[in-house]
Amino acid sequence: MIVGTVREIKPYEYRVGLTPDCVRSYVAHGHRVLVQEGAGSPAGFADSEYVAAGAELRPTAREVYEEAEMVVKVKEPLPEEFPFLRPGLLLYTYLHLAANEELTRQLLERRVSGVGYETMQTDDGLLPCLKPMSQVAGRLAVQEGAKYLEKRFGGRGILLGGVPGVARGQVAIIGAGTVGISACTIAVGLGADVTVLDIDAEKLEYVDHIFPGRVTTLYSTQANIEASLADCDLLIGAVLLRGARTPHLVSRAQLKLMKPGAVIVDVAVDQGGCIETTHPTTHDDPIYVVDGIVHYCVANMPGAVALTATRALTSSTLRYGLKLADCGIEEACRASSVLARGVNTYQGKCTCSGVAEAFGIEYVALDSLLA
Repeated sequence: MIVGTVREIKPYEYRVGLTPDCVRSYVAHGHRVLVQEGAGSPAGFADSEYVAAGAELRPTAREVYEEAEMVVKVKEPLPEEFPFLRPGLLLYTYLHLAANEELTRQLLERRVSGVGYETMQTDDGLLPCLKPMSQVAGRLAVQEGAKYLEKRFGGRGILLGGVPGVARGQVAIIGAGTVGISACTIAVGLGADVTVLDIDAEKLEYVDHIFPGRVTTLYSTQANIEASLADCDLLIGAVLLRGARTPHLVSRAQLKLMKPGAVIVDVAVDQGGCIETTHPTTHDDPIYVVDGIVHYCVANMPGAVALTATRALTSSTLRYGLKLADCGIEEACRASSVLARGVNTYQGKCTCSGVAEAFGIEYVALDSLLA
């Protein structure tokens, strides 16, 4: 198979879909690899490293898309890339379609096979290609939230860890999945007073087990959310519904419960956000203020730490990408339930129920199409 990767054009997105080590693996499996010139340089990988690994360079993204049978990316295609999409193309990347109707319809109309990292799921419920970026984003959420609590950014002027004789900052985390646990780790490490909310008692029990006596766990009811809003200096939205739009758990009216200058970091922004006032921002303009509350809602947070994030991401995506290239999407999905769950669009049909529900599109089970 001819596999390609291109430079990401989302603002301040520095990650890349394939590292030189990935190229070496694809070539060892007998595949050709095309790399757009400069694709890896923002993450610290030179064109010469790709060539040494066996890649063929192409000057433009258009040329990569035209030749490649499978394009491996990090973020979803932007409108500027829509003309490059074509029937039969296999697109392997983060898609987050439940919050992006325009891209969803483009993939369907252009009959692109879209495999989304974020919906690939193992039989025991793990999300292997989302987990590493969730870990990065969770850690960054506290780091960025702590920064924007500084007075010069409109924050409360709070140091999360406090100092002797002064109360510690209060952090509330809604969601005890990978993002929430990662955020909790950093917040506890900084010395903050941390509360974690979730509807899953087993997850709360796990948090209590790994942070004994250091974290307050609460069942995620509206009453507990409102109490946490009133207490916290930093609120982190860490909710995920695989392949579906995230529900709004905090309304705009509830912002009045928060302290002026408190900060919200909504990591769920890619899937629509779990705060009603969330809308995507970029690294060059990351925050906005609503009703006195600072919102940080960057949709590609891990892009800020591109080298770490690229290495973490590709260590998870490579094995499945090789399976797709070795076998083709049909045979790979028959052999791997993980990959089958990652297919969002195929042959002009929507094969992800959460995406179909979000936009009122007909859902067609992938099994029926493969049969």
